[in-house]
Amino acid sequence: MRMSSDRWVAGDAYETFMGRWSRQVADLFLDWLAPTPRADWLEVGCGTGALSQAVCGRSQPRSLVACDPSPEFVSYARRSAAACPADFLVAAADNLPRRDGGFGFTVSGLVLNFLPDPSQSVHSMKDRLRPAGTLAAYVWDYAEGMELLRVFWDEAVALDPSAAGLHEARRFPLCHPTALAHLFKEAGLDMVTTTSLLISTVFSDFDDYWLPFLGGTGPAPAYLASLSDDARAKLRMRLKGRLAHPPDDPIRLTARAFGVRGSLPS
Repeated sequence: MRMSSDRWVAGDAYETFMGRWSRQVADLFLDWLAPTPRADWLEVGCGTGALSQAVCGRSQPRSLVACDPSPEFVSYARRSAAACPADFLVAAADNLPRRDGGFGFTVSGLVLNFLPDPSQSVHSMKDRLRPAGTLAAYVWDYAEGMELLRVFWDEAVALDPSAAGLHEARRFPLCHPTALAHLFKEAGLDMVTTTSLLISTVFSDFDDYWLPFLGGTGPAPAYLASLSDDARAKLRMRLKGRLAHPPDDPIRLTARAFGVRGSLPS
């Protein structure tokens, strides 16, 4: 489901890297979605389970089927959401589970831009809805609003121009409200709307920012793992200079995601 070259293999590493921010934006997404209770849910690309846990904890689902192509991520999500009445399955966007009568909500968090064919995947997600069901998703704003990653890639490319094609702002033009709305409308969904979801990402010190990048899971950590020790040290120094702050003050950045939703015509 996600691009394999980005190395989606270690649930604990990804949770350390992005989990704390994923959980915050999942809550904002559900605030905006305002789902009805006792609904049947399908989650596509559950990752380590941030959105799954939010749905279980806040939306009183009758059922939740959460899937991801990474066995390691599914195993991590299943363990971390042990109290959640959910079925976690290893499945990709081209082989999604079905339910008799369809799902009331099909959702996807921070995944659409990583899919090899987002248009085909959105059609598959729509195909699993019941009449008048809701399809909704959200993605990070890599171009401007996801500061912790934009800073990383800006400095990486300054040191290594050949990394420009890996910069997530360039890789993921889908991560914009206009592109997301077009994707959903092209899939035949009605009442398509978008929103902006903004959170604060506060790091106690530079190591709190830097160390999670060393886990090797995700685009930026995978790139960092590919560097020599010398190149990695140079990038670390550039980032430390870029994020310089008073010794007793935290590093305060922001992270913005864009959400999109639409309904299956009844």
